Amino acid sequence: MKASQPYKYITAVKNGKHYVVFDFKDREGKRKRKWVNTELPEKCTKKALKEAVENIVEEFDKSITEGGVVIHDKKTTYAVLSDTNISQQPLGEFFSDWLAYIKPNVARTTHLCYRKTADRYLEYINENYPGLTLGAVNHNHIQNYLNYKLDKGVKGSSAKQYYLALHSAFAHAVKMELIPKHPMDKLVVPRADRHEATFYNSDELNELFEVFKGDKLELVVHIAAYYGLRRCEILGLRWDAIDFKNKTITIQRKIVSDYDDEGKMKLYVETRLKTNSTRRTLPLIPHIEELLLEKKKMETQFKKTCGKSYNKEFDGFICRDNLGKMITPNYVTQHFHYVVTKN
Repeated sequence: MKASQPYKYITAVKNGKHYVVFDFKDREGKRKRKWVNTELPEKCTKKALKEAVENIVEEFDKSITEGGVVIHDKKTTYAVLSDTNISQQPLGEFFSDWLAYIKPNVARTTHLCYRKTADRYLEYINENYPGLTLGAVNHNHIQNYLNYKLDKGVKGSSAKQYYLALHSAFAHAVKMELIPKHPMDKLVVPRADRHEATFYNSDELNELFEVFKGDKLELVVHIAAYYGLRRCEILGLRWDAIDFKNKTITIQRKIVSDYDDEGKMKLYVETRLKTNSTRRTLPLIPHIEELLLEKKKMETQFKKTCGKSYNKEFDGFICRDNLGKMITPNYVTQHFHYVVTKN
């Protein structure tokens, strides 16, 4: 089966806008990418996006016909399809395309997890099977990688996460007809370790609260202990999620860390939670209510004292320091570990 055009394209989101990304080879046979802005925001209707993409693709075709875009050997198809469906696309290039393709449709934390998995897998492949193309990947390459990670001491649950991410990537390759069949069909799925949770009793919790008394994480630790929320959910709490009148607390957003387009670590507010059941309203426990009211009182005082120096980037969020700076997920993990180990 021959592809109808000497290029391929995907849609991607960049700086809050939808783009059409064309992938082709120039006159000298060098791979090129052309980003065309649809001028549509990330949150738009599927119909509007489809119409914009069709118009842009039509204009791109026209520019090829008129010579505005010169593509290497028009008679030779540079799409990933071929008569035998064996793609010669470099593996790293495929993963880059796949990550760009799925980005608008998955949570940022999921995308970050997939990106890290792809980076680890490619590092192993480049060292052990240099030059491996997408069409040449078979189940042995992936099974050997998973066995390698397990031999290095990675837990079964982590290996299973790697398996699921890679399975999703190659399923995309099959769906887009880049390869004829899924290379992981014969794989042995890593068995996740059965997690045996241990819990603090009331005396241990009181000791923990005493250790964190006056600490920047005091409120975070208390909310985690009483509600069992994820760290990103606690940091995602805003004052509008606390209903002091009806005595409820609503979990509806989270704070996550990720790299921006310039490679700098940045905090992002996510309203897309892990599952629908994750978005929930819970009773406002009196002890937590007291801590929140005290926090609100202290915040008002510090805002007044600091004036213009008070950080307002995340205004409205609860878990900030005395100068208004947001507490980060990494700080929660690292500082909690430090305090517990120290004591």
